[in-house]
Amino acid sequence: MSYYLARTVSAPFDTVVSDITARLKAHGFGLLTDIDVQATLKAKIGADLPKYRILGACNPSFAHEALKLEDKLGVLLPCNVIVRETADGRVEIASIDPVASMERTENPALKATAEAVRRLLSQSLAEVGE
Repeated sequence: MSYYLARTVSAPFDTVVSDITARLKAHGFGLLTDIDVQATLKAKIGADLPKYRILGACNPSFAHEALKLEDKLGVLLPCNVIVRETADGRVEIASIDPVASMERTENPALKATAEAVRRLLSQSLAEVGE
């Protein structure tokens, strides 16, 4: 099982960031963080790399339910979604697969929540560019 869900699109980078943000919001997620990895690594160590953003998405209802079942689950939250420029000029969108990450807890009570979150993240990714 892969630890992420992903798809690649042919659209401008900033358009994809806006689109995935809107799609996540439409499925009940908010963004807690938005990290510009390209700018950060350039400023900190002078590294040059393609555009790369990490969006920390959270669906508060599911997070609340999951935290009631596993009090240290915050180490695996929020659900990170990346938007990155590929070598061929396209844009990849990828998110953590919550089912894969929740398996690490060995708490079977989290399975249904993780599957529901996976469905919503998958739908969000699939809708980008539509």
